Amino acid sequence: MRIVVGSDHAGLDLKDAVAEHLRASGYEVLDLGTHDRASTDYPDRAAAVAREVAASGDLGVICCGTGQGVAMAANKIAGVRAAVVSDCFSAAAARRHNDANVLCMGQRVIGQGLALHLVDTFLSASFEGGRHRRRVNKITALEG
Repeated sequence: MRIVVGSDHAGLDLKDAVAEHLRASGYEVLDLGTHDRASTDYPDRAAAVAREVAASGDLGVICCGTGQGVAMAANKIAGVRAAVVSDCFSAAAARRHNDANVLCMGQRVIGQGLALHLVDTFLSASFEGGRHRRRVNKITALEG
């Protein structure tokens, strides 16, 4: 499975740690940057990851300072359901109940150890369908 990752400058260290962890876990990683500490605009990185996820069907991970900005930007792309998480229950529920395909995290909010655990939790969960399908279809309809 391929995972698409990206970040702005405020999430660079977390994104790099996640990418390294994913590679070590056997995933193929497409890193869409940023790759240095120069100031970057989070909507640009989030859109790049979101567009790739929407086009490919892969999953994505985007990091910024809080996770909020990248999630807001990513969710503007049709076919993307980006979730900001900082706990394992939310990481699993976002996949199981909301069919989230992009995980968003904040480097200024959570530590690296928790972030890697959240990534593993997110990737190990899968959409349950059933009653949740109706609700996800309603989210998709809002893309209109």
